[in-house]
Amino acid sequence: MLDAIIAALMPHILQLLALAITALVGWIAAEVKRRFGIEIEARHREALHSALMTGGQLALARLGAGAGPTALTQAAIDYARTSVPDAITRLGPSAQVLQDLAEAKIAALAA
Repeated sequence: MLDAIIAALMPHILQLLALAITALVGWIAAEVKRRFGIEIEARHREALHSALMTGGQLALARLGAGAGPTALTQAAIDYARTSVPDAITRLGPSAQVLQDLAEAKIAALAA
């Protein structure tokens, strides 16, 4: 009698087990994607800031501190666009954000 009940329930138990394993695998995949996504974004952000700093240094060296702030800022942004295009594409900063970041980097270098 007990064997008959187990035999009748076994397909349902296997379906529930398969569903639980699928859910667990899905959760693990989502967690891995979230963690690596954050790390990748942090690397892109760091690369963008580094490129803007290098672009600012290069702009000051080539154009000099007497150059207008617009020229220095644009030179730093142009360098970053050439140096780390993937980071800019991935992060998608607006033109104003890039300008603000470049101005801040140049101000820090000039100080």
